[in-house]
Amino acid sequence: MPWQEKAISLMGSPIGVSFMNGQGTSGVLCGLENGELFVMEYLYHAQFAMKHYPVSSIEDVHAFPACVPTRYVYTYYDGI
Repeated sequence: MPWQEKAISLMGSPIGVSFMNGQGTSGVLCGLENGELFVMEYLYHAQFAMKHYPVSSIEDVHAFPACVPTRYVYTYYDGI
């Protein structure tokens, strides 16, 4: 399936983007229009930015996998 078809079903979801040049990015897919892919990306602290990438620069779009809960072992520490 072409990545554009996948992208339509992933709107509003966290995605990873593979670019033709071997780089990548991740964020929430916000749109695909006028030959551009729109991704909300985290910058730092509490800042986010809407980035847009030409579709010609994109190799593929990947959905994030589901989280598998990790089993944590909690030990009691009484300070002694």
